Amino acid sequence: MPVNHGHTLVLGGIRSGKTALAEAQALAQSQPVVYVATATAGDNEMADRISRHQAIRPASWGLIEEPLNLAQVLSQHGQHNPAPCLLIDCMSLWVSNLLHAGTEQLHAHKEAFLEQIESYPSALIIVSNETGLGTIGMDPLTRQFCDELGWLNQALAQRCHKVVMVLAGLPLILKDSIKCNDDTPSLRGL
Repeated sequence: MPVNHGHTLVLGGIRSGKTALAEAQALAQSQPVVYVATATAGDNEMADRISRHQAIRPASWGLIEEPLNLAQVLSQHGQHNPAPCLLIDCMSLWVSNLLHAGTEQLHAHKEAFLEQIESYPSALIIVSNETGLGTIGMDPLTRQFCDELGWLNQALAQRCHKVVMVLAGLPLILKDSIKCNDDTPSLRGL
């Protein structure tokens, strides 16, 4: 029986199995699925990765390639009846794209995206890397990337009904249908 998982954040490290878990959750949805890819093919190796990912997804899934304006994607698809399940992969590449667009762009797109998440009327499955388990970056851009992605992951976790951490292909449920209230203290800056 198809299940609507609400809004789900799937976190994990590189090659942890987070995308496979997100795709399995999308397959369980009762509504159509649209895969929202934030990757851009900057070189041949990345183009090959993108092609491999596309080849293994169900042919019935829609595809949107959007490296920056995720708020617009949610706004447009939220007006469909029924709104599709959106599988957004991944926040790490999205933050990287936005950092290259500039700090003002990063913050504007991030705030608009977070706002749209709260009003999206159907299932969202959002994939992101967890960078908080590694070493501190040696250069300012790497440190800024880790800070921005960490803050985004915290904001997403507050807005999602379910948060899953994937380690070695195994899902660990961090949150399930628990709505954080506005009184939850922020860890920003720690």
